[in-house]
Amino acid sequence: MQNKFPWDSYSDQPHILKRTLKKELRKGHGFDYFKLIVTNLFYFPYLFLKFLWKRSESEASAPNIARIKPSTPMLPNFYGLCVNLDKGKEQFELVEELGVKSLQIRLFLNDIKNIDKYVAFTKGFGEDKEILITIIQDRENIKNHELLAKNIEIIFQKFEGITSEFMIGNAINRIKWEFVSMEEYLGFYEIVQNVRDKDFSHIKLIGSSVIDFEYHFTIRTLFNNYKIKFDKVASLLYVDRRGSPYSTQMGIFDFKNKIEFLDTIVKSSSKCSNAIYITEANWPLSATAPYAPTSEKECVSEELYNQYMLEYFDIALKSQKIEKVYWHQLIAAGYGLVDDRDGVLRKTPAFYSFKKALSTA
Repeated sequence: MQNKFPWDSYSDQPHILKRTLKKELRKGHGFDYFKLIVTNLFYFPYLFLKFLWKRSESEASAPNIARIKPSTPMLPNFYGLCVNLDKGKEQFELVEELGVKSLQIRLFLNDIKNIDKYVAFTKGFGEDKEILITIIQDRENIKNHELLAKNIEIIFQKFEGITSEFMIGNAINRIKWEFVSMEEYLGFYEIVQNVRDKDFSHIKLIGSSVIDFEYHFTIRTLFNNYKIKFDKVASLLYVDRRGSPYSTQMGIFDFKNKIEFLDTIVKSSSKCSNAIYITEANWPLSATAPYAPTSEKECVSEELYNQYMLEYFDIALKSQKIEKVYWHQLIAAGYGLVDDRDGVLRKTPAFYSFKKALSTA
């Protein structure tokens, strides 16, 4: 099964799947997609009109976010950062230099045998950090709920006293990340919640972790008959393919309005609280192939990356809808704050801007 979902170590994500494999995986999930369509036929028009109404009211009472130099908030934990076990212990010193307190760490279910290494890595950042553990799915645990429950219990036990926040699943609307449908994810989340409710009631579960501006998937995960609830809502809200955060998609959806629409969806659902985390965002860097996660067409210079990052944080903060933004990630040649090619750690301009924002927060 791992051979069906090969990992790209350059861009830290699964390789794009062949169309034939996607078609094969979708077999037997027709009713799942029917539910997705029906849910959106019912809820999407209502939620979209509600968003438009709120937007018109907001514009009538206050001006839009202006194109001004990004302001720095007095909220130091608003700025989050993704760090990875495989990027090494050098991250401990870099995190301390930045002064960032909110960290997100991926834990892969297909690597559960090495969980003690993840625990040790997490502890290495010290006791003053707010840690979000992201549990990364795989087909074996998606299909075998008994195995999933066993592994989740192990994870919760191992991280007892270290953190109480866990994001369940990642980029769940991309088949290359191994969920075939939203129904698979909802069933997966339900098992995790059952384990939490039984013996770990203090733990906060975060989802549904939809990537990009594909809110029809978010709507299905927040409007359903499953006995679940998200303690906080996570969105991997990338806008990099549009260039600037001020650029629009579908006419009106710049980054600000994407936040506003997401907030409308979240506040209209009984399946979640109103708290929202953006758990991934970045821009791919030019001339870094094969490390960049997209084609060169979407890539930007380090200077533009720095500008867009500051604008992204500023817009998210001023919206007053987002509790935290986790930048993805600290060390990554194609999109991170530090370039590690040739075994040398080179801090980009964005690294120093991130540091300055935190130091003045």
